[in-house]
Amino acid sequence: MNRLRERYLNEAVSSLKENLNLENVMQVPRIEKVVVNVGVGEALADAKALDEAVNDVTTMTGQRPIITKSRKNIANFKLRAGEPIGVRVTLRGKRMWAFLDRLINVALPRVRDFRGVSPNSFDGRGNYTLGLREQLVFPEISYDQVRHIRGFGVSIVTTAKDDEAGRELLRILGMPFKEEG
Repeated sequence: MNRLRERYLNEAVSSLKENLNLENVMQVPRIEKVVVNVGVGEALADAKALDEAVNDVTTMTGQRPIITKSRKNIANFKLRAGEPIGVRVTLRGKRMWAFLDRLINVALPRVRDFRGVSPNSFDGRGNYTLGLREQLVFPEISYDQVRHIRGFGVSIVTTAKDDEAGRELLRILGMPFKEEG
């Protein structure tokens, strides 16, 4: 079993039940899924860019992503509806826990000038989203094989009812939030 999942089951559940004054263990917030999204705007001009993004996301997450297509025509960007412009993967279960463990304990500490992630990036329903500027923070990705440094977004979807419960869940799991002030 993954160490982060063990930490959730052994420490977080009892702590959250107590801290949030919950009556039932089934009310304790949990992580449902993690979505990793990469926008590949240069895919319009360079078809290889999309393949590189797919390979990078597959290497980072251990799961092959789907290719997202544009929904609208946008003349200023020379974009037509239906053209591929990004990749997205939804992680659940063992892969989700493994990815979160690597994100929190390996990738985030490797970010240059890292002082913690913003505690304010919650959406009002307990879900958290953070953006990273480069895929190289994951040690599985070799610097030599990367042609373009590409940023990506990570959304952590929880069953928390509000931001405070979601923040407490991620804090107990070890998410390095920035200190306020």
